[in-house]
Amino acid sequence: MAVRRVVPNIVSEAARESRDFYGLLGFEEVMNHGWIMTLASPSSPTAQISFMSADKTAPVNPDLSIEVDDVDAAYAAVLEQGAEVVHPLQNEEWGVRRFLVRDPNGQVVNVLGHA
Repeated sequence: MAVRRVVPNIVSEAARESRDFYGLLGFEEVMNHGWIMTLASPSSPTAQISFMSADKTAPVNPDLSIEVDDVDAAYAAVLEQGAEVVHPLQNEEWGVRRFLVRDPNGQVVNVLGHA
């Protein structure tokens, strides 16, 4: 399994202000679903940061997102290890297949692949 990108998720009600601030550092908006907005570096598109008001389908907000090339294998691995899954593997309406799992530090990780 390969990691494609890692994106910090910041819970925020100030998406526009965050976009403007991080724009000063070279980030541009690449996705906006209303409840989550992602900014990326045009020169390094996998350098990203997301701002969310509240996760649309999960019971908690993830602290970071990790895109992998095989989300089903990642899900099987965390289940086998006995990790706490806080949102089961499912296809989401915005084109990703994902699950949320709690890491040993208590952080919630959104593990996803594009469907």
